[in-house]
Amino acid sequence: MANNKFITAQEAAALVKDGDFVMVGGFLGHGTPDSIINALAETDTKNLTVAANDTGFPDVKDLTMAVNDTGFPEGAEKHGYRGVSELIARHKVKTLYVSHIGTNPETGRQMSDGSMDVHLTPQGTLAEQIRAGGFGLGGILTPTGIGTDVAKGKQVITVDGKDYLLETALKGDICLIRGSIVDRLGNVYYKGTTHNFCPLMAAACKTVVVEAEHLVEPGEIEPEHVMTPFILVDYIVDAGGAK
Repeated sequence: MANNKFITAQEAAALVKDGDFVMVGGFLGHGTPDSIINALAETDTKNLTVAANDTGFPDVKDLTMAVNDTGFPEGAEKHGYRGVSELIARHKVKTLYVSHIGTNPETGRQMSDGSMDVHLTPQGTLAEQIRAGGFGLGGILTPTGIGTDVAKGKQVITVDGKDYLLETALKGDICLIRGSIVDRLGNVYYKGTTHNFCPLMAAACKTVVVEAEHLVEPGEIEPEHVMTPFILVDYIVDAGGAK
């Protein structure tokens, strides 16, 4: 069955333009569309705004400290960059929305020297901001962050005598996610923690590219197991190389 959704990782990377807002799935490197991120890192694209759960792990060859002192998972030295870390290392990210940067010292360095604008946001709040963007809401009200640095510069709204922060919705130009199982139509199933923000991001972006870990035929994913429906998916990159 012909399907014009299939593209290469390089073609997926070429969809990302200077200044785009890119949402990237993954949790500490798990569930990140590695082939697409690697291809994007090789392009000249720059000044990106990126939303991600975290900034992954840097290539340990770039570090002077011992692996055991960096918080790297066992065997990380064999994999090089994990998650969106290579985009950070190559200074392609101008603005970052993220809930955790502790595993990537380079993110902290660029945040400190002002070369990257980092919005550190509680994980649940970030997820809800993305969900709001996908469902046509202007934002969400949350008590999380009241009385802390998180609240600086944000509107406080009182409801029934309780203060809430107004966190505005996040909407992206392009979403780069990885599916554990993807059928040829674009229906996606995510296994375990690879689920993370992916379904929310897919709804919040104009263009959605999914990297398929395992590609199957339509109907092989039970309907109740579909976590992102094919109607939201514009392109598929087959990480296994099947056609």
